[in-house]
Amino acid sequence: MKSLQKLKKMDKYRDFLGLGIAGNFALHLAQAGELEDFKDVITADEAAPKGMFPFYLPKIVKEAKEILNIYPLSSSAIKLPKENVNVQAEPEVGLICKLEYTNDKLTKIIPTHFGAYNDCSIRVAGASKISDKKNWGDSSKGLSNNLIKIDKFSEGGVMDGYSICSFLKRGGEVHAYGEDVELSGYSYFYEKLLDWMVVQINEQKDFGPLEPLSQYISTCKNPSDAVISIGATRYTPYGESTFLKESDEVFVVLYNHTKLSLDDVIKSIEDDSFESADMSILRQKVIS
Repeated sequence: MKSLQKLKKMDKYRDFLGLGIAGNFALHLAQAGELEDFKDVITADEAAPKGMFPFYLPKIVKEAKEILNIYPLSSSAIKLPKENVNVQAEPEVGLICKLEYTNDKLTKIIPTHFGAYNDCSIRVAGASKISDKKNWGDSSKGLSNNLIKIDKFSEGGVMDGYSICSFLKRGGEVHAYGEDVELSGYSYFYEKLLDWMVVQINEQKDFGPLEPLSQYISTCKNPSDAVISIGATRYTPYGESTFLKESDEVFVVLYNHTKLSLDDVIKSIEDDSFESADMSILRQKVIS
């Protein structure tokens, strides 16, 4: 019954646009072996993210690959690709957003909730687009069922007090997969991130690993809602060198570090007890 309830909760995002951000946390692209993909992408600011990518389009877009029309979100499982490829979890913050348009052009992004997100990715060299590694079918992405309401997406708001961490449970042992970092560690965050995303979505061209997002969005009839993942954090040495395999369990946790410690989070995972209202937890079993 609980699994059925989770599926129904995830269903509510089927009409949402799915977008992600590449390169919004220092050193992650290097750890993921993706720096070469972006060698020709020039940003105005050295610290700026490299671009955005679609992972799900709620309507058919002839110009985009068909796989992007397959709904990939799950709160309970990661399904490995049929191909024999390496797959890594990518711990991130997912934002639930309202989108506003003027004259068919995106003018405003309003985040309403945030939660633990897994931008699970295929690790393969030479992919033509970022999205080639991001959606390979159902249950290829992860979003927590317990989201946290955003009072204001700016300094002084609820997100100031949150950190992100992630773990892989394999053979009964829990390993730190991503670094434990405060959300303020993102290169672009709050108003700076929102302003950048609006410009990027409207102006990003079909170039290198990037795709023409405004064209896709227009063809989708300008969705009013979106799930936007804002970039993967850095791996631990274990996470950087460990790929997912069947029967693993992935945990991505956002927790209020003013009320909870990292030890509290680890104890919750070890005891299989997640009662705190000060955490957004994503727990996914790896299946084939």
